Amino acid sequence: MEPFRFHLFVCTQQKPEGVPSCSAHGSSAVLDVLDREIRALDLDNDVQLTTCGCMGLCDEGPVMVVYPAGVWYRRVQPSDVSEIVAAHLRDGKPVDRLVWNDAAAMRAMSMEHRAKFRAAMAARDKAGILPERLDEMIKGFMPSRCILTAIELDIFTAVGDGANAEQVGTRIKANARSVSMLLNALVALGLLQKKDDVYANTPESARYFVQGSKDNHRNGLLHSANIWHRWSTLTEAVRSGTRVPIDRGGTPEWTSNFIAGMQRNAKDRAPLVVKALGTEGVRRVLDLGGGSGAYSIAFAKACSDIHCEILDVPEVVPLTTEYVAKAGASSQIGLRAGDMLHDDFGSGHDVIMLNAICHMFSEEQNQEIFRRACHALAPSGRLVVQDFILNPNKTGPQQAALFSLNMLVATDAGASYSEVEYTRWMKDAGFTEVCRINMPGLSDLIVGRVKRA
Repeated sequence: MEPFRFHLFVCTQQKPEGVPSCSAHGSSAVLDVLDREIRALDLDNDVQLTTCGCMGLCDEGPVMVVYPAGVWYRRVQPSDVSEIVAAHLRDGKPVDRLVWNDAAAMRAMSMEHRAKFRAAMAARDKAGILPERLDEMIKGFMPSRCILTAIELDIFTAVGDGANAEQVGTRIKANARSVSMLLNALVALGLLQKKDDVYANTPESARYFVQGSKDNHRNGLLHSANIWHRWSTLTEAVRSGTRVPIDRGGTPEWTSNFIAGMQRNAKDRAPLVVKALGTEGVRRVLDLGGGSGAYSIAFAKACSDIHCEILDVPEVVPLTTEYVAKAGASSQIGLRAGDMLHDDFGSGHDVIMLNAICHMFSEEQNQEIFRRACHALAPSGRLVVQDFILNPNKTGPQQAALFSLNMLVATDAGASYSEVEYTRWMKDAGFTEVCRINMPGLSDLIVGRVKRA
């Protein structure tokens, strides 16, 4: 059975530098152009495009196969793609100059590749060499630190449309020699381009990392840079059981970057959360630790009769005010400076939200917040927790388990928690109905409803 007229497989297998592979020959670029050309000719409903692992023909890459006929193409370049799409996928005529139809040679090459690979793996294992998967994880901080340093120094803005190392160094007030080393590493990571001695941004880095770009994420990513410094204290945090004080955080710039980072995560997600919860019967919302106000803004935009109150710490409220005003939601959203651990929640709320908040607190602190929230809700009101949700034995999902360590190095007693824990806390607090709503992405909702006359 063939659900599509054509099914393309393109090898994108990543291999160590220096080892022949389709990816090293540029298969990712071929894949991008294929997707663009297929859509341009309105062939989406006829063609399924799929990436795949090694086909054993690495020296002849990039390699792709078109089914159901099983037509193999080799050494495909981005400049060949429009011809393949028009001739083969639209008109049904393979591009003969790129077709590889020597089955005997292909079989021999593939079998030779398989034998060499197995022999190499056996030799590595016998010698006790660290597996590539472990080596990559251990060294994973290197490209991360390179990019974060570039973001901290605002390298991509300094590069602009083109600059040499000395010019970039002058703009960011840094040593030209060390700047050139960083720029070269960024080229190696595919985030800059270099011609002679002049560096330029890629379309990707220009879009996401350059000041003034519509989709600039730099300010939010500075929070990730701050997190990196805290992670360097992980060893001592594990020994002591809590975060290790470092000379970072608490400054206006840190707070601004933190809220920008939260806004980056929440602005597209908030409407999805509101849609999942629904607005029927919702008139008053209390947003605890609302940050940029993204979720209150989404509720306000979903229904003009909804009024929200955001409770957050004094240093955040002025920033929240700016986000709310920019969204044109000031008439529906009120702000109050305070401490959710101690300040009054009021009463009669239809929804109380804790979006990416519970992981900052201890089990006891969360239980107390849940009890107070239960009393502050109207009959049939809901408490909504959005967070990473661990499985019952707390070993996954991976991102949730790693984020729990992030809370170890960044908070006094925070952690990621499981659905079992959230459910127990809510029921102990007086909620009679508790359910989980799975959401796209890394975090889900735990919703408790209070039932009283």
